[in-house]
Amino acid sequence: MPALPRTCHRRTTRSLAAVLASAAMLAGCQSILDQAYQPNVAPSDSPQIVDEVQKNDPRAQMGAREHPRIVASYGGEYHDEKTEKLVARIAGALTAVSENPSQSYRITILNSPAINAFALPGGYLYVTRGLLALANDASEVAAVLSHEMAHVTANHGIERQRREEAEVIASRVVAEVLSSDLAGKQALARGKLRLAAFSRQQELQADVIGVRMLGEAGYDPYAAPRFLDSMAAYARFSSVDPDTDQSLDFLSSHPNAPQRVDLARRHARSQGMEGTVGDRGRDYYLAGIDGLLYGDSPEEGFVRGQTFLHGGLGIRFEVPADFRIDNKVDAVLATGPGETAVRFDGVDAGDTTSLENYLTSGWVAGLKPETVRAAIVNGLPAATARASAERWDFDVTVIRIGDQIFRFLTAVPKGSPALESVSRVLTSSFRRMTPQEIAALKPLRVRIVTARSGDTLATLAARMMGTDRKLDLFKLINAIPAGGTISPGQKVKIISE
Repeated sequence: MPALPRTCHRRTTRSLAAVLASAAMLAGCQSILDQAYQPNVAPSDSPQIVDEVQKNDPRAQMGAREHPRIVASYGGEYHDEKTEKLVARIAGALTAVSENPSQSYRITILNSPAINAFALPGGYLYVTRGLLALANDASEVAAVLSHEMAHVTANHGIERQRREEAEVIASRVVAEVLSSDLAGKQALARGKLRLAAFSRQQELQADVIGVRMLGEAGYDPYAAPRFLDSMAAYARFSSVDPDTDQSLDFLSSHPNAPQRVDLARRHARSQGMEGTVGDRGRDYYLAGIDGLLYGDSPEEGFVRGQTFLHGGLGIRFEVPADFRIDNKVDAVLATGPGETAVRFDGVDAGDTTSLENYLTSGWVAGLKPETVRAAIVNGLPAATARASAERWDFDVTVIRIGDQIFRFLTAVPKGSPALESVSRVLTSSFRRMTPQEIAALKPLRVRIVTARSGDTLATLAARMMGTDRKLDLFKLINAIPAGGTISPGQKVKIISE
């Protein structure tokens, strides 16, 4: 969650989907390498500027229009020279063997813990730092980038853009018919979810091209199915309910059907047996991500287990033990069992003089005025109320600190007894952080360590921070299979400050 805006945003609460709507738009952005790279070399000191190369390319102009929106929606860019050079090296090797070697690429590392990568027409490529943290070698990142480059060279984005324009027109009709700007925005958001994915035929075509590029660039062609499996495992690990998780990660926009993984392995086999062809580039890859920011960025606060902490705002709160926290760009979301959901955000208090009046000012649909109550939360002025809309019941709590109002919105299915207990945990734990707590709060990073004699999975996993599932996450980010072990001298990733 970012620092609070200086203007008050009024949001209407309609349903659980509305509570979580912001999650569908979330992500994060990172550094742009404005150069067409040659294979296996670092960036030039006098790069060829992409804007100059692409100024007469209508496809590039299409990508350029969308680029600022993507950067803004992902919360900014991630800058780290070592990691940028690593990604540049991988992209350069792939560019030389692509179906259009003259195509220039503008690569942005996204400042998001999400696992994602995508492309826009004209050579705009995006990869999240979350994906870089999950990958274990250069060939796995090359597999993702070659797939996205294939979408660019095959002009798949042009068709998607045409469909999106039609979707925008349709959403405007919905808004006019329903006389609701919110309804139109929701329809457009649903359309964008559908449009996030290329067609099945386009995905398979990109797979074929991508695996071929991997082999020709000298990378392990089996990296594609291997990393698809890693991403699927991470999706299962990070979701409260893997069957219903709707986050916009890579597998949401690039469906990981088992037959697709099998096809990727079949394409790889045409280049040789697994383990006998291509380079994984593990050592230089791990060196390139050592120190990579992991999880939440300091500007958006931190999630530590069941606790959310924001040093800049000086606040913290906890969620129930069986909940999962998602720290999004514009809000903190938490989901739990029984379709229970929580949204936390903040707004500028403006000229608000009474929190009770603020609750009844029209930003909560279905508010029950008779339930509005003044309250005190750990010494801070607050107000609470209940609301009801469609099949959901809501607890709404607002708390004021100085010129800022913090808002908790808890949603449960109608009649659920969980509403009272969940909202009580949230409000009772919300408080100011002490100066000592703020000073001690540090971001998590990927650290590369070398296993010593006597090290085991358990001893290395014990060094992990930021999770209560240390062994599971350690095995996951290092792609250690069931029954796998660690050998002395082996380099592994751990997450620590």
